[in-house]
Amino acid sequence: MSADRIPRDRLIELMKVYFVTDPRLFLPGTVEETCRDVLMAGVRTIQLRDKEAPPGDLLATAGRLKSLCLDYGALFIINDDPGTAVRIGAHGVHVGQGDMPAAEARMIMGPGPVLGVSVRTPREAAQAERAGADYVAANGVFATPTKTDLEAPLGLEGIRRIRAATSLPLVAIGGISSVNAAEVLAAGADCLAGVRIRWDAELIGRYAPGAAPTADRAGDA
Repeated sequence: MSADRIPRDRLIELMKVYFVTDPRLFLPGTVEETCRDVLMAGVRTIQLRDKEAPPGDLLATAGRLKSLCLDYGALFIINDDPGTAVRIGAHGVHVGQGDMPAAEARMIMGPGPVLGVSVRTPREAAQAERAGADYVAANGVFATPTKTDLEAPLGLEGIRRIRAATSLPLVAIGGISSVNAAEVLAAGADCLAGVRIRWDAELIGRYAPGAAPTADRAGDA
């Protein structure tokens, strides 16, 4: 892991479109094949999330995905496992409110690696910032079939409330698509994340940092 923290603007650039893995949705392909596809399309941040994988399998997958991400100059983040992140030299770890406390994860990883924290309220966002997080993720902006254990969606007003509580980069996750991306960013989010974005070529083409230039993107400049 790097001993130097990634500057805020660079972190936002790399995480602009942030892909989260879900092994249930990759069949008959593999996690590696799916991640290679999104990296080739221009995504530059991948989070490995597989809470059901045996430790040995997770470690092996993490090693392969880290190598793949390095080939594309992309960030590689591991969900809720700072030990594995340290062991394979991942760029960082992401924890939720029910996972290991953010401050403990920071202690395990040290000061340099990226630490992300899922939040649902301004209070949780402020706590994450005090605990040493590098970014917070507004979890459950819209309803999504890949995350059904949350209460009511935060909506755009939820993004605005969390934005007002922290200066950290703010990642929006949950039902994010090319249809709502512009209004999510206008509400205060810096980055767009999700599992199903792998199928949203329009979102990736418009916002991913490594996507090929298009007339639409040129008009954003």
